[in-house]
Amino acid sequence: MAIRQKIYDSPVARWTVLFIVATAMMMGYFVNDIMSPLETLLEMPRSQGGLGWTPSDYGFFSGAGSFINVFLLMLFFSGIILDKMGIRFTGTLACSLMVLGTLIKYYAVTTDFGNADVAFFNTHLPVSAAWASFGFAIFGVGYEMTGITVSKAMVRWFTGHELALAMGLQLAMARFGTAAALSISAPIARHFTLSAPLLVALAFLIIGLLAFLVFCVMDRRLDKNEESRTKSYDYSAADNSHPDSNHNSSLFTHNSSLDNDEEKFHFSDILVTLRNPGFWLITLFCVLFYSAVSPFLKFSTKLMVMKYGVDPDLAGFFSSIAPFGTILMTPLFGFVYDKYGKGVTLVITGALMLTAVHFGFSLPIHSSTIAIALMVVLSIGYSLAPAALWPCVPKIIPLKCLGTAYSMIFFIQNFGRAIIPMFVGRANETDPTYTTSMLIFGFTALGAAIVAIAMWYTDRKKGYGLQLPNIKQ
Repeated sequence: MAIRQKIYDSPVARWTVLFIVATAMMMGYFVNDIMSPLETLLEMPRSQGGLGWTPSDYGFFSGAGSFINVFLLMLFFSGIILDKMGIRFTGTLACSLMVLGTLIKYYAVTTDFGNADVAFFNTHLPVSAAWASFGFAIFGVGYEMTGITVSKAMVRWFTGHELALAMGLQLAMARFGTAAALSISAPIARHFTLSAPLLVALAFLIIGLLAFLVFCVMDRRLDKNEESRTKSYDYSAADNSHPDSNHNSSLFTHNSSLDNDEEKFHFSDILVTLRNPGFWLITLFCVLFYSAVSPFLKFSTKLMVMKYGVDPDLAGFFSSIAPFGTILMTPLFGFVYDKYGKGVTLVITGALMLTAVHFGFSLPIHSSTIAIALMVVLSIGYSLAPAALWPCVPKIIPLKCLGTAYSMIFFIQNFGRAIIPMFVGRANETDPTYTTSMLIFGFTALGAAIVAIAMWYTDRKKGYGLQLPNIKQ
């Protein structure tokens, strides 16, 4: 009896899935950065249309997206939920949480709380900043949960095919969301109201939720397809009467049962992951690399205004150069990794480029041309490292505990994304030249480069195959 192909063996099916889940992730990225270009407006007095925040208030808000994930361990539990409950349930929950968090942020921006403030983490925040931070924290749970869910979906649908290219395209679409937010948020706010970008964000999140529901239908078809194949195998084994064939059939059935058992997640698998040195190197790299990129993009718009004298309406566009550049380059580098390998080499190169960029921003040079050039280099480094890094994870972690592994990586990564913005916000109050904050980012990126070199050395000793191509020849 002929073996039926799985649905993901169809290029049309798996690339359609990619587009659908990438759309959901893109909307999340858009909303995550929708308020980044609004820092100067948020810090204006209410009489001028702002909320009267300080740089420290904005720094606290920027880090709040990671608070629940880090301090309440929610991202860690998200991975367990993903591995136990599945991609469809977890993704739907994640998209719903992003909608709820954005609604709370909209309430914070549109409600007049007067001059009231609240004590929080040994600091005083305006009530609007406190509510916005709470909403961003709820959003952050859904945002990070969506990230690990989409990553596991990519591995499920593209293993043995164009995994790095698929992840690169998914990242490219996500970065388009970031670039769009940085480009259009400030003009929308200036021409309408401060809350108008959040209404646009809500509409996009609803589109993302609907897109994920479509994916759920296709993923359920994959489950039925796999069940059908299993029944076909069992039927052919039962019908075969040849003695040798009976032996082979029983062996096949035994192996299939083992495979099914191996696909089940057990809590003991967490210990297996934690004992893997490759896992810890990837995790540490993510903490340092993304702490040097994601928080920087939240402060980069004001950097362009204050240090390089860029018009506020254009500053967001300057900041969007990096994510816009990644839209084309991340899939390209993913294709290179799929076909030619050298994944860790690409990661090291990306981290070194990021280091050079941040130290460049710390220099007493005020040329907007230099600023554009540095953002272009940042876009290359920001494309190189993630395009190769995320496809490395399934090479060292089995599929059954991949969701938990991704969640632990993202969980530890969020420590940096929660803490770095607060340090940078305080640094910008005492050093408005941005020299101190850029040095913070620069040394963080340098640490990522050192860890990437250690990853290369460990791969040579352990034989993970991180330098090997992903497409089977």
